[in-house]
Order: sequence, then structure tokens, then C-alpha cells
Amino acid sequence: MMESKEFAMELFDTLCRRRQMQSDHINREELREIWSQITDNSFDSRLQIFFDMVDKDADGHITEAEVKEIIMLSASANKLARLKEQAEEYAALIMEELDPEGLGYIELWQLETLLLQKDTYVNYSQALSYTSQALSQNLAGLRHKSPIRKMSSKLSYYLEDNWKRLWVLALWIGIMVGLFIWKFIQYRNRYVFSVMGYCVTIAKGAAETLKLNMALILLPVCRNTITWLRNTRAARALPFDDNINFHKTIAAAIVVGVILHAGNHLACDFPRLIDSSDETYGPLRKYFGETKPTYLALVRGVEGVTGVIMVVCMLIAFTLATRWFRRSLVKLPKPFDKLTGFNAFWYSHHLFIIVYISLVIHGERLYLILDWYKRTTWMYLAVPVGLYVGERTLRFFRSGSYSVRILKVAIYPGNVLTLQMSKPPTFRYKSGQYMFVQCPDVSPFEWHPFSITSAPGDEFLSIHVRQLGDWTRELKRVFSAACEPPMNGKSGLLRADENTKKTFPKLLIDGPYGSPAQDYSKYDVLLLVGLGIGATPFISILKDLINNIIKMEEEDEASTDLYPPIGPSKASVDLDTLMRITSKPKRVFKTTNAYFYWVTREQGSFDWFKGIMNEIAELDQRNIIEMHNYLTSVYEEGDARSALITMLQALNHAKNGVDVVSGTRVRTHFARPNFKRVLSKVASKHPYAKIGVFYCGAPVLAQELSNLCHEFNGKCTTKFEFHKEHF
Repeated sequence: MMESKEFAMELFDTLCRRRQMQSDHINREELREIWSQITDNSFDSRLQIFFDMVDKDADGHITEAEVKEIIMLSASANKLARLKEQAEEYAALIMEELDPEGLGYIELWQLETLLLQKDTYVNYSQALSYTSQALSQNLAGLRHKSPIRKMSSKLSYYLEDNWKRLWVLALWIGIMVGLFIWKFIQYRNRYVFSVMGYCVTIAKGAAETLKLNMALILLPVCRNTITWLRNTRAARALPFDDNINFHKTIAAAIVVGVILHAGNHLACDFPRLIDSSDETYGPLRKYFGETKPTYLALVRGVEGVTGVIMVVCMLIAFTLATRWFRRSLVKLPKPFDKLTGFNAFWYSHHLFIIVYISLVIHGERLYLILDWYKRTTWMYLAVPVGLYVGERTLRFFRSGSYSVRILKVAIYPGNVLTLQMSKPPTFRYKSGQYMFVQCPDVSPFEWHPFSITSAPGDEFLSIHVRQLGDWTRELKRVFSAACEPPMNGKSGLLRADENTKKTFPKLLIDGPYGSPAQDYSKYDVLLLVGLGIGATPFISILKDLINNIIKMEEEDEASTDLYPPIGPSKASVDLDTLMRITSKPKRVFKTTNAYFYWVTREQGSFDWFKGIMNEIAELDQRNIIEMHNYLTSVYEEGDARSALITMLQALNHAKNGVDVVSGTRVRTHFARPNFKRVLSKVASKHPYAKIGVFYCGAPVLAQELSNLCHEFNGKCTTKFEFHKEHF
């Protein structure tokens, strides 16, 4: 218990009191006996240890002051600062429950009665109970399968999950191979091959793939086009969720192409040309001039200079785009620390303007090609560059018309800024989508993406911004200046609204843009997993899901009232009524249930969506949505250090309907969720269902969830489809 020494010392003192030991050290035998007591998982043993920890004078009675002390100790061990502040209130709650006669103390049997009350403790604390019988019915894979059948099943499910990616990659690689071979053969049959050899064939083949990839790399970042295509039939065949991954894959192919092209020119072509005899050089005079050029002349020419410029710019942009620099994982001394972080990534990526200008010039001054129509670089680039320029122009003009009015501002623990703003009349979006935000007071050039946390039916837009870099830090600072401490029990460290006298900074928005989560409605059941601020895209989905189901029920009720069913008592009906009944479109909403798992490290994080989660819990009368909060700073359920907190949770929820940790109506579990058990539970409850698993957070858990989905698809009738949010 190195991280909770105070609790460890109290536990040690308690166990020593049991043995009537007065020393501050123990021998090996005593340690063995104490260890056997600590590791005894029986309820009676744990209860007795807990009671003895509280009852320091060993008189068999626990006073309110002793209860308060142990609450504070448990809160400190689990890093629950707010619970520590409310220790007196919760001590009084326990005494009120167990000492109704006002004796001033409680006894062991009373504590045992409280902990064994099924309605307030046992059922409430079961985070992930599931019926093993139902699970066994769903897990078809428990039957024995031959190795060939297992491999066949795995391959089948792999192809089913990845066929969109596979055919696009296969087509892309096939085109690159075809272009490379075409140019390779073309130059293999020209005279220049006898001078420069295979160096020139490889360089020219790589150059052709570079033209293709320099054109293609722009398409995955044409966000408006992709958002539009998501709503067309093209989404059935193209993996739009992987647009950023494809962008990175093309970038890697460009790196390989540059190494082959530039490397062969500089290290092989040029030296062989310079070393050739005058007789051998003769037929090449029309390309390189009457006099054989020097190595320096070749490099200093327009072709060489533009090539070097492109390589340098690409090297800078590629390096600063890597995870180590973009996430500031590399710590550099000042002033070189400016080379890390999102700002360096964002600004360095704009070197692409210089790269494309140099590429066009480079392509027009090619060696060994004289006819203009054979200089095809501009042909590759025309459509993608035109589309990208059009997108940027559209963003420029659209963002100017999307200047919004700030309605509310709140700053929460964990350095999270919440902005609620007016919704432009023409701004239409789906839950799960995101938008770009610019604050001229912070930077007149930078745009940053944030998930929209308001539902499409709301009359406002809202985003939650966590301070992670220079821009978000400055954004929080400029809005903090307009905020004041909260009044009337409202949450947040600082708040402001339209009645605040101070003026808010100007904010521009651009979007909305598509994301995997926007397609949530095509699934029967949703499993939403958010880590920390990664819960933002799912808050909007939960609100929208409830709104849609309520609206559908209201329409059904209205339809029943307006067009009562025709029964035996009504022998006939007029044609007009019959036509209206049969022609009225019935609202269909495929999604029936949602499971939301939010994992965070800090208790204060629950304030971010406190109001929204309470609203969802209140509106969800049919238990459509099952929400679980997980706090990883608290020791897992069953650990002695969290036993009292679990009891307090149960008691306070039974009395007031509020969780003591999150301050919401949603149950907070401790430690990290067991996602294998989560998927087992969902699979057992929804056999033959199509379940969308959406995740936003650290890449490590993304891999785990993806593997679990693949595993369960191979052994149960439920179909899981995994999606990860990319920005």
C-alpha cells in the first residue's frame, strides 16, 4: 500500500491491537498471520477488520467522530478530495441510518445489517453481473471446432471486418505497381539505360508513383467532400472512417518513393552520367546540353533545386507530424521546445504549399523528356489540388458567416473549458460529428477540431475543451478572464453567461464534419466507451437517442389518438380516413439500447457532464441507456481501502438517489472495467444483434477493444463492429 501509507499504518495498528502488540515492528511469523487476515476474502473477516480500524478504543462501539475519521482516511487513500470535504455529512448519514435512537454509537451487528441489505448494497454494487446461462446459449463457439474450421472462421470474420480497407489498399498498391513497371520498362528500352543503367529505371518508376501519391494524399483531408460522401451509397464500399490512416499510409509511401527517386538520381544516375565517355554522352546532348554537366551543375539546376526544396520541406513536415513531436513526448531545451506540440505540426504542414509549387516546376523541367504532353505531373495534380483549394475557399467564406454568440462558459476541474454558443440557422449536424473552432484572440490562423456535445435538437451548440497544449491553454485563459465564481450551488470553478458584464472573446466555427460515431443509428445496440475527455462525442449521441425514442413514442401515441384502430365494433370506415391511416409514414428508429462506459482518473471530471447525465437518467424511464462511470484512482471493489466508500455509495443512493463520488444519479465503479466481461454481458443480452462499438481515447485500449470484438465475432451470434474516433 505504498500509495496510501496513512491507510496502511491504520491497518497495521488495528491488526497489532488485535494481538495486543505495542511495538512498531513485527517478525516474520507475525507478518504471516497478519497477511492471512488481510487476504481472507470472507465477508465476516473484512467486516471485522474494518470495524476494528474504526473502533480504536476497542470498546465495541463506533462513534460519529470515529466514522468521520475513517471516511477521511478512505477518501485520502483513494484521492477523493470532495468526499474528504463531505466526511462530516456522510458520517451523519451513517449514524442517522444505524442509530435512530440517538445513542451516539453503533455496534458491529448494525454495520453488518447495513452492508448485507440487498437493495442498498449487493445489487447496487454489482457493476457487470450477467447470466452465465444466457451467455452459454449465445456463445456458439464453445463447441469444439477443428483447426481448419477455426482458421476458416477467423479468416471469414477478418475479411468481413476489413474488406473495405483491403480492396482499397489492393487497388492502390496495384496501381502503384503498374505505374512503376510501366515506367521501368519504358526507360529500360531507351538509350539512356545504356548510360545510367537500372538507376534511371528505378528513379523514373518511383517518380511515377510519387506523382500519384502526391495527388492522392490530398483526398483523405478533403473533409467536406468526405462528410458529403458518408451520406451516399459510396459509404457502403469505401472506408471513410480510415481517411486519416490512409493519409498517413500514403505519406509513408511518399517517403519510400522520395528515397528511391532522389537516392538513385544523386548517388547513381548523376555519377554515371558524369563518368560517361564523350561518345556515350553524345545522344544525350539534347537533354543535358552540348557540354557534359558537372555534378554541381546538375544539383544547382532548376530540377535539382526544386527537388532539394521538396525533400527538405517534406522532411520537416513528416518529422514534426510524428507522434513524438506532435504529442510533445520529445522534451527539447528552449527555444527548440517550440518544435514540439500541435502548433509545430500545424504550421509545418502548411509547407505543402511550397512543396506543390516546387513539384509543378520540377515536373515541367524534367530530364530526358522534351514533349510537353509527356510531362504529366500537372495532370495528376489538377483535380485533387483543385478540389482541396475549393474546400479551403469554402471553409474561408463559410467560417466568416458562422460567427457565433457565446451563451455560457464554465471551467471545471481537470482544466476543462465548456463553451455553449448560439447555433447558426444553417448549421445542421448529426450526433457524433465535430466542428473546427477558431478564436482570433488566441490565433487568427489556427483551427482546432472538437466534438459537438449538444444534441441536434438543442437550440444551442456546445463543446468541451481540455487543456492539452499551447492553444487550448491560451483559450482557457482568455475565457477565464470573463468568468466569475459560480453562484447558487452551480458546478464549475468559474462560470459566465449572457448576463455577465464582461465581454467574451470572439469565436468562429466551421463544420460540421463527419466521424464514425455519426452512423450510430444503423446499429441495433450501441456500446460507447470514452476515456477522459474522449466521452465528448458520445454525450451528444446519448441525448439524441433519448430524444428520438421519446419523439417516436409521442408520434405513435398521437397517431393512435388521431386514427383509432378499426375493430369489430366499427363495421365500416370512410375512404378518406382509411387513406390517411395507411399513408401516414411510420417513424422507424433501429437502435433499441445503449451502454455507456466512461473511464476517468479524477473525481472532478464527473462535473463536466453532470447536468447532462442527470437529464438523461431522468428522461430514460424505459431504461434504454445503461451508464457506467469508472474512476481509476479508487481501489477496485473488494479492496479494504474502498470498502467504506462502496458502503457509502449504496447508502446515499438508497436515501437520496445520488452517487457520492460523481454527484450524479449514475453509479460510479472503481478501478478499470473488465471489457471482456462487458462484451460478454452485452452479447448475452442481445443475441443475433448488430452492435456498434464506438471508442474515443488512448490508442492502447483501442487495440484491446478491437481484438475483443474480433474474438467475440468468432464465437457468438452477436455481431460487433468496432470504430475509433480520428481527428
